[in-house]
This record gives sequence, structure tokens and C-alpha cells, in this order.
Amino acid sequence: MAKLRIAAVADLHYGKHSRGALHDGIGEISEQVDVLLLCGDLTDYGLAEEAAELVADLRSAVRVPMIGVLGNHDFESGQPELVRKVLENAGVTMLDGEAIEIGGVGFAGVCGFGGGFGRRMLNAWGEPLIKQFVQEALDQAVRLEQALGRLQTERRLAVLHYSPIRATVVGEDPEIFPFMGSSRLEEPINGFRVNAVFHGHAHNGASEGATSSGIPVYNVSLPLLQKAGRPFRIIEL
Repeated sequence: MAKLRIAAVADLHYGKHSRGALHDGIGEISEQVDVLLLCGDLTDYGLAEEAAELVADLRSAVRVPMIGVLGNHDFESGQPELVRKVLENAGVTMLDGEAIEIGGVGFAGVCGFGGGFGRRMLNAWGEPLIKQFVQEALDQAVRLEQALGRLQTERRLAVLHYSPIRATVVGEDPEIFPFMGSSRLEEPINGFRVNAVFHGHAHNGASEGATSSGIPVYNVSLPLLQKAGRPFRIIEL
């Protein structure tokens, strides 16, 4: 079975004048890997103009398949569909409950949502707004489960923005842990025995952890990666 080299990064936060910010690094990495994952917060304020700045760098430098999900920043201006369309027009396969197979590896992706982890996870009780919040987390987990269920490959990866486990958000202020991810995302990941998970969002979190069943989880937030002196996380599967 042929191996696939995968690079992943999140939290690029491209603004209206960010063109060129990652051009050299992206071009270099695309020569070393087979797939590039973009794990959300690709723009700063969720504007199509910001996505266009990123697209300019991607088009000029990347020669491998690209897969992405949106992050919370990409929703900020209420036009996530436009952000997604700009990226898709540049050849990025954007996932929101969908799945794709490349080189014998299946990729399933959603943005994810918050709600907290383990016994501290928020439950649907009380005010309607709390129930709506929890329902969004449940809906994201269901979409991830459905996407994983569509894959026929032996090797599977989950592409997220929010974390499915607590371990990779440790380093952030504990007060914001509930907004960093949700254990509800972990359930389908364990259920389908995913080989690895990539997410962003936790700029000050830990670089890696594992689900309760031992599946590796990688936090590929760019600010965190840069502290370690690298612009991408690369794994071989």
C-alpha cells in the first residue's frame, strides 16, 4: 500500500493585505507532500476579499490536492458560502459533512463546535439558547459521523477546526476550554477507528494528544506550529 505524505495547518487568518505571507512556505511544502490540509480560520473576518488573498498564494505555489474546512473566523461576516466558493474555485476541496478519497486515504471533515469535554461537557438543559448551542455541537458530530460512514478506505483522517479532545487545548486559559471544542466530536472518531485527526483553533494549546481509544490528534494551529519553528505538521500514512 503506497504511503501518503500529508501536511496540515490551521489559523492562517488571512486579511485583506496578507498576500505573500505564506507563499514561500506553502510552495516549499507542496514539493515535499502529497496533500495539504487547511483546518479552518483561513480568513480573519470571514470576507471573500480575504479568501482571495489566500487563494492568490495557493494558486501560485501549491501543486498538490488541497482539502479544507471553515473555522469560526470564516463565519464572522455572515458569508461563509462566499469564502467557501472562493476557495473551491481555487481548487480547494472544502468539507462540511462531506468526504473525499485521495491516494487510498479517506478524508472526512467538518468545522466542529464548542461545548466542552468529558464530564464537564455542556448538556441541553435549561434556556432555549443553551439547547441551541448544544444542538449545533450534536449536528456537527452527526455530520462527521455521516462523512466517515461514506468512506470505503482502510485509512481515514478527520479534518476539523475545533478540537475533539481536551488534551490539545491545554495551554489555553481554562475558562475558555468549553469554546475550544467538544467531546461529541470524539465519538464518531473512535467509532470509525480513524487513523489521525487534525484541528486548529487552540493557538496556545498542545501540539498533540490522543482520544480515549488512542487515536492521535494533532493541533496544527499556525501560531503553535511557529513556536516549534515549523509552518506545517507533516505525517506519513
